[in-house]
Amino acid sequence: MKYLEYKGYTGSIEYSSEDNLLYGKVLGIRGLISYEGETGKLLEVDFKEAINVYLADCKNAGETPEKPFKGSFNVRIPASLHQKAALLAMEAKTSLNNFVTEAIRSRVSKDPA
Repeated sequence: MKYLEYKGYTGSIEYSSEDNLLYGKVLGIRGLISYEGETGKLLEVDFKEAINVYLADCKNAGETPEKPFKGSFNVRIPASLHQKAALLAMEAKTSLNNFVTEAIRSRVSKDPA
């Protein structure tokens, strides 16, 4: 397992040899939600508790919790690559957004993770 998953949130798994401790943070949000544990099981328990506390704090404050990986992001690429992708998308009679989505989907589906 490379990541922890809970209630739509994804967390990293890291190891500190100095502290002999597993730790991580929630990915894909601006805020910092961190957790730790001496074993994988304790790390997972603390991860879930951190998410639950975050959601409860947001509810109590009347705030909307951040949603990770919303499906929208900016990508900066060389102008020549942008042009080639846009022209290929036009030839395929699709939007540049759909073209990029399919390119990413193709690459991600090849990843064994």
